[in-house]
Amino acid sequence: MPLVDTINTIISNPDYADLFSIIKGFRNGAVYGAKIRFPHALVMTFMFRQGSLPVKMRAIFKATFTHSRNLAYFVTIYKTVLVVLKRARGGKEHHADPFLAGLVGGYIVFGEDTNINNQIVLYVFSRIAVGMAKLAVKQEVIPSVPHGYTIFASLTWAIVMWLFKHHRDTLQGSLRSSMVYLYEDSNLFSTITDLLWVNKL
Repeated sequence: MPLVDTINTIISNPDYADLFSIIKGFRNGAVYGAKIRFPHALVMTFMFRQGSLPVKMRAIFKATFTHSRNLAYFVTIYKTVLVVLKRARGGKEHHADPFLAGLVGGYIVFGEDTNINNQIVLYVFSRIAVGMAKLAVKQEVIPSVPHGYTIFASLTWAIVMWLFKHHRDTLQGSLRSSMVYLYEDSNLFSTITDLLWVNKL
């Protein structure tokens, strides 16, 4: 039997499903992290970072590698903890298992306050905040508010603009840089060139 067929037979064996699920999770975490971070790092680096092309490219690849690695590590730890918990109960799952596995993975991988971790955690937090609000409405803990999204969007922009004006040091770094570019750099111009063609001469 060819080697590939032997490998495929092992992979398709249900006895090893948990192991290969963890391996595939690591792979998918690494790929997804790279796909998400590379274009973001490319745009943000060339828009806001000073330095030569090699310096910028190193920054882009470092950010991409870090995001990819961290997401791969988290998925691996999360799925491993789930398997350990399930096997400790003789194959039975508990509804709290995802919470516990996420807690462990979050502490190990994202517990250090770095720029990359901060961005990822803030991204996830914004999604779960909305998710928890929807869950509260779904389970009738709170009533559905007419025009709720409109109110939410308006307050979000009102608060961020107020913070930027009066307490910008409290805002996340990349958001602060974006807002400086949008709202303050647009006040600086002296010729048609830096009015329309470039941001700064």
